[in-house]
Amino acid sequence: MSLLEQISNPADLKKLALKELSLLAQEIRREIIATVSVTGGHLASSLGAVELAIALHYCLDTPKDKIVWDVGHQAYAHKILTGRRERLKTLRQWQGISGFPNKEESVYDTFTTGHGSTSISTALGLACADTEKNSKVVAVIGDAALGGGMAFEALNHAGQLHKDLVVVLNDNKMAISKSVGALSRYLNRILTMPIYNRIRQDIENLVKRVPRLGNKLFSAAKRLEESLKNLLVPGIIFEELGFRYFGPIDGHNVKEVVRTLRNVLKLKEPVLIHAVTVKGKGYSQAERIPEKFHGISANGGDNKVTNKTFTQVFSEKLISLAQKDEKIAGITAAMAEGTGLDKFAQSFPKRFYDVGMAEAHAVGFAAGLARRGLRPFVAIYSTFLQRSYDQLIHDVCLQSLPVVLCLDRAGIVGEDGATHQGIFDVAYLRHIPNLTLLAPKDGEELEKMLEFASGQSRPLAIRYPKGEVPQRGELFSEDYKPSEIQCGKAEVLRRGKDLAIVALGSMVYPALEAARILSSQGIDCTVINARFVKPLDGLLFKRLCIEVETIVTVEEGVAEGGFGSAVLEFLEREGLEKVRVIRIALPSVFIPHAKREFLLEKHGLSAEGIVNSVLNAEIGLSAQHEKMING
Repeated sequence: MSLLEQISNPADLKKLALKELSLLAQEIRREIIATVSVTGGHLASSLGAVELAIALHYCLDTPKDKIVWDVGHQAYAHKILTGRRERLKTLRQWQGISGFPNKEESVYDTFTTGHGSTSISTALGLACADTEKNSKVVAVIGDAALGGGMAFEALNHAGQLHKDLVVVLNDNKMAISKSVGALSRYLNRILTMPIYNRIRQDIENLVKRVPRLGNKLFSAAKRLEESLKNLLVPGIIFEELGFRYFGPIDGHNVKEVVRTLRNVLKLKEPVLIHAVTVKGKGYSQAERIPEKFHGISANGGDNKVTNKTFTQVFSEKLISLAQKDEKIAGITAAMAEGTGLDKFAQSFPKRFYDVGMAEAHAVGFAAGLARRGLRPFVAIYSTFLQRSYDQLIHDVCLQSLPVVLCLDRAGIVGEDGATHQGIFDVAYLRHIPNLTLLAPKDGEELEKMLEFASGQSRPLAIRYPKGEVPQRGELFSEDYKPSEIQCGKAEVLRRGKDLAIVALGSMVYPALEAARILSSQGIDCTVINARFVKPLDGLLFKRLCIEVETIVTVEEGVAEGGFGSAVLEFLEREGLEKVRVIRIALPSVFIPHAKREFLLEKHGLSAEGIVNSVLNAEIGLSAQHEKMING
């Protein structure tokens, strides 16, 4: 029986001898590689944190002691060690286990996590609330996430409170791509820190052994300590923030990690352990190019696509625009490859800015560029733009600056689950003054919207989904030619007399297919490509209210506060409330992980789903009308 087969919970782990833990790490790595090659997932990050997960559960008394994983995409070994090995084959699948820690899934998952830089804050809260001081709290954070402002705020507060808290810094010099910034350079320079800690302990022991010299000797020792800090440790940033620093240690030497943890867990003060690891450890290709193996699809490869993705269209078009306009700059928050800005960076290195895992700073920084006359395009996943909300309002929209927000992965993202679904952006953006909000139906329209954005003098956001751009095919007539993008103007794709379907962005093609199906059942539909969430095409909606009795809105976002809500509000303002509005949208819930196509179909955002919603509404109206007649 393998060592891994003997582990069903952390209590079983403690039965192993220390010398057996390295072999266990190898077995866990094999298990992760075998599983993720089938299910897809975050491979490189989890391979790099295996020994850390083993050592933490070996030394702590979990779940009484708490581990908070920052982001959490490195926690597959943690899941295996906490009773989920058999369920790992369901990773990221519908009703399977999440690719991130999930508090609904296990008592060992303290928080449901998926965004970076949060762990120290939440861990500090746990430590402060433990008034009986009967448990330990450990936050595990990567070097990229440590660069986020929230992490620094938490470090500063923790040092001030002087609470019993352990922070494990998993330093692999990588985010999704290579870590950037002054903090990254600082961490790379820390080489002599173990000497400092040994000398510090020697000084303390010496002072304690000398009787009656009291404060004078102690003060002298403290002055010597400060001198040693400045001599041996450049910046000594963590100690100045109030943390005892230990490291750097080899994060793959499980004996060293266990020995360090056992020592620091005895302390009753803020402690930071600096563990140096290799992203993708144990899988040669992932070690060599970890950014390519950060997240992989099923069967071990990157997503294989037939058509271009929206991300690729955005990437190529922005380069084309920048070739003509030297004022265009590209900004990302540690997501150059994910957003497609890596190609822009290669073409225009002096106009590209990777600000690290700091979305709030990305938007504030963009405001500064725009104030000086540049035209920044900020490419961020929809779910991460949530972290920039105050900067959007205060620094960009209040100033009415021409910052272009490019919201990748807007709508359902699929297997990454609740923390990553980009379903709230329409609701949290459309009410902000001075902001224009658009959504393209396909790749060609995304290109036109980027051209339109490059010429605007006010803030503008474009949301586009994950995945391939759709192909027109037979849904469009042969003589169809897209109209030009005009501010606040929708596009009429099909005319009918019975009802109007007004679709936003990714829902336009399903709406056209639904109209074709409904036509075969005797329901003649107008189909509108909304293009703009804000401003709405008021003249068009007024005309629709004359032509049809029912308007159906379809959007890949939450219903409350979304595009359909904007239509209802407009009709109310204009006194056009007699027209019936059917809103087809996502429910305001945290949608779990599953394939994107499955989730869209489940929530009625497919051609068949639109047809069913329309038919059910028509049946319901007929039944109500018949009841009134017979009443």
